[in-house]
This record gives sequence, structure tokens and C-alpha cells, in this order.
Amino acid sequence: MRHKKKGRKLNRNSSHRKSMFKNMINSLIHYELIKTTLFKAKELRIFIEKIITRSKIHNLHNKRILFSIIRNKKNVNKLLYFIGPRFLKNFGGYTKILKCGYRKGDNAPLAYIKILK
Repeated sequence: MRHKKKGRKLNRNSSHRKSMFKNMINSLIHYELIKTTLFKAKELRIFIEKIITRSKIHNLHNKRILFSIIRNKKNVNKLLYFIGPRFLKNFGGYTKILKCGYRKGDNAPLAYIKILK
């Protein structure tokens, strides 16, 4: 049985995967568009959707939870004051993944992931 085996391992151990996704979350919040492999973008979408849903309601509890995940004050404030209020009427679908070809070295499929306006 496959209970509690959600997500891709991406050929990394758990601590590397966790830190990689934290860095990607910070980059995506800061730039609102990043280029990565297709499989990393699909996994990143799961995390960022939950974070944006949390940032739609601005209170101290949500601010502390977001800071415990992101660990960057500027990005937390950007989420709570700019990105979160953008999606008050939406119930999901805050990101978009656009395929953009293949990487030159290993032919891995690349994609842009962006936060919608």
C-alpha cells in the first residue's frame, strides 16, 4: 500500500528537498516568475498554493505561520499586503505552469511557474 507517500523525491534526501523548496518559494514570491524543471514546478505549486491561501487572511497567527515557513520578513509582508489580497475572490489556481522546452545538458523538461495577477 502507498499510504503517506505523497510527493516526488526528486532524487534528493528530505533535508535537501525541504531547503530547496524553501529557496524556490522565496524566489517565486520575490520575482513572481521562476524557471525550473517541470517536475519541481509541479511540486512547488502544492506548497505555494497553501501559502497563498494562508496569506489571504491578514492576522498575527497567519503572519507567524508564514514566517515559520518562509523565514524572510520582506516576502511575508509582500504576501500579506500585495499577493494575498489579489486573490480574495479566488478559491485556488493562484499559479500557472508554462512549459518552455528542454535543458541543453540532460534534456530535462523546463517550465516557468508564475503567480497570476
